Amino acid sequence: MQVAPPMQIALVGIGKIAVDQHVPAIAGSPDWTLAATVSRKGSVPGSPSFTTMEDMLAARPDISVVSLALPPVPRFAYAKAALDAGRHVMLEKPPGATLAEIHALHALAAQKGLTLYATWHSRMAHAVAPAKAWLAAKTITRAHITWREDVRKWHPGQDWVFEPGGMGVFDPGINALSILTEILPMPVHLTAATLTFPENRQTPIAAALAFSNNVTADFDWRQTGPQTWDIEVETPDGLLALRMGGNVLEIDGTPVQGENSIMGEYPALYARMADLVRSRTGEVDLAPMVHVADAMTLGRREVTEAFHF
Repeated sequence: MQVAPPMQIALVGIGKIAVDQHVPAIAGSPDWTLAATVSRKGSVPGSPSFTTMEDMLAARPDISVVSLALPPVPRFAYAKAALDAGRHVMLEKPPGATLAEIHALHALAAQKGLTLYATWHSRMAHAVAPAKAWLAAKTITRAHITWREDVRKWHPGQDWVFEPGGMGVFDPGINALSILTEILPMPVHLTAATLTFPENRQTPIAAALAFSNNVTADFDWRQTGPQTWDIEVETPDGLLALRMGGNVLEIDGTPVQGENSIMGEYPALYARMADLVRSRTGEVDLAPMVHVADAMTLGRREVTEAFHF
């Protein structure tokens, strides 16, 4: 069987998530060659670097795929430029700042016959697929998400997460929602929310959510020490729990599958992107982002003390 040669990819936005996850995933993949980077400040040793998207697109017509790892607010313009230039596009989560702009990109990609992949890295966690399979024929009586982490650890000094479009605690919380919408055998919708905003910030630092079908969630960005990324789903047949952000599966308190590591998620995303490009198909599921938009619409606002990095 002949192995397909690696495809040329450009990585846009060389920040913490790119360095920690995207660059190692691309380097370890037989599907990709990191042919260029675009960043105002960052670069990757051994890869040609550009400071603007326009310069990269003009100079490198051989690069067929662009992966966007920059913050969500500026992402639409970069994605549109890449699609207009005939390049396939991979979007870091959340796929954009608004639902409408992702619908526009989806339509543009379809019109041009290009791949648009709105990624949800937590869906690639080791135990998500087994959890989905276990729940497939079950009746859900209750589910709860506890997603608490330290914003200073994961977004050190990154004030954009607290600016409009940055999503605040929903930046990590949407990871939990991406798992929830993947594993539950039925859809749910938001019924109530309480959003906690620091008095000096534009996006929430904590959120309590209630959904239909007795599903609830607790998000908080102020946790120090060990981080908590848990989803528990009660059924008449037992309690399913996903720990470590979906990477460890427990049934009735006993670990049965998975791996206590998050490092397999981005390699799986890039393998999926390779499959989509080669089959000339796309994948854009906005269900997790719909829940965030609904929370911003329906949520009751509470104000807490100022937050500073």
